[in-house]
Amino acid sequence: MKTSRNRTKIFGKTAGVALLAAVALALSACSGGSGGTGAGTQTDSGGKITVWVDPPRVPAADAFKKAHPEIPINIVQIDGTVGGKTVQQQFAQFDSAKKGWPDAIFFPSNDDIAWATSAKSNYAADMSKETPDLVKGYDPAVLSMCKIGGVYRCLRNDAAPDLFWYNATFFRDNGYTVPTTWEEYATLGAQIAKDHPGFVSGFTGDAYAPDRYLWAAGCPTNDTVSATKVHIDLSDPKCQRAKSILTTLSDAKALSSVGIFDADAATVGPKMVMSPGAVWWGDYLFNQTWKIPAGTMQATAPLTWKGDSKPSTGNEGGGLWGMSSHITGKQLANAKIFMKFVVSDPAWQVELSTGLPAFKAVQADWIAKQSASNYYADTAKTFATFQSAISDVPGDHFYQLYNTGSVWTETVAPALVSGKSFDDAWTAFGTDLNNQAKSQGYTVVKSK
Repeated sequence: MKTSRNRTKIFGKTAGVALLAAVALALSACSGGSGGTGAGTQTDSGGKITVWVDPPRVPAADAFKKAHPEIPINIVQIDGTVGGKTVQQQFAQFDSAKKGWPDAIFFPSNDDIAWATSAKSNYAADMSKETPDLVKGYDPAVLSMCKIGGVYRCLRNDAAPDLFWYNATFFRDNGYTVPTTWEEYATLGAQIAKDHPGFVSGFTGDAYAPDRYLWAAGCPTNDTVSATKVHIDLSDPKCQRAKSILTTLSDAKALSSVGIFDADAATVGPKMVMSPGAVWWGDYLFNQTWKIPAGTMQATAPLTWKGDSKPSTGNEGGGLWGMSSHITGKQLANAKIFMKFVVSDPAWQVELSTGLPAFKAVQADWIAKQSASNYYADTAKTFATFQSAISDVPGDHFYQLYNTGSVWTETVAPALVSGKSFDDAWTAFGTDLNNQAKSQGYTVVKSK
């Protein structure tokens, strides 16, 4: 089961998804559990609910259906592509018609929570009010992205802080020392690319790349000042330190220009010797997808920037569940039961999910189950980093109406593929990021 890769080419472009996304509007609109007439007039279907899930979350919905046969449910599989607009466009139709919304949804992009809580949509219910006990079950640092306007408007599926992954066999056989700082990582990556052409130390072609590097640096790309104002400044020293290491690695041909979910990544992946990457990289990418032999890969604590006293790391995914604010009565009660199941029930979060559950009560059981496979070079040390890395993610990064990952894949990724310098790619990224923010109605400022 895949947990955080909810917005990928692998899962978002299957033949079935395209068809199901096309009929999702009709399915949900005719569902007795999805009708609504606006925020002020809530509806009650009598209990039937419709839930929208991306392909990796289908097993979660199926597990709920098995666990709660008394609750009638429509399960609609949707496009899970990161930055995709299909779901947002369908919701715009629902908002206009004032009916048709699903009762619960796994958002394809974490950024979707921005439009789902906008005044225009007001789709996502206040979970602080509807499910306060669930909200209390999270580490506030894990759920911070759901806190909007002082209340929690979504619940998180899994925690996805980046660790520092490396090929322990490669390091041992070649006498390399695992870096502890971002600057050491860049220097070593360039050296390995020189010593072992074809081996890579990171990926730049997917929409999580800016989270992996820019978020980790504390670079202000998604820094909220107010509901209509954002702080974006790629000239900020924290952005420039990210640019510096990426330039070093790119110039040395130490980075792959493919994305971690691209078909070519299955070939490039086994040649990755080190990289920052989310906790779910371990089981999903290395083990299930790239088929890297057991005893090869290892995780250590996130890297520290020179001059800083503690590690700083990004976050990749850790998807968000939302519930409709347009329902009441038995329909609402059953939607709450669904939300409780998908965020906290071991039948999904321990038995089927490969991502570290965001809900604290099931984390230890998940770690115990995953550890039993003894997949890593040092399994105990690897899992010891998972929970502690959560507090190493900078907190001043919020999801906006513009999608930073999409801007990256539309500017940086193609520029590097075409042979342009990282400096050129960076300039294009900065220009488009500012333009995208302004096109969504934000005022962009260079300081808070």
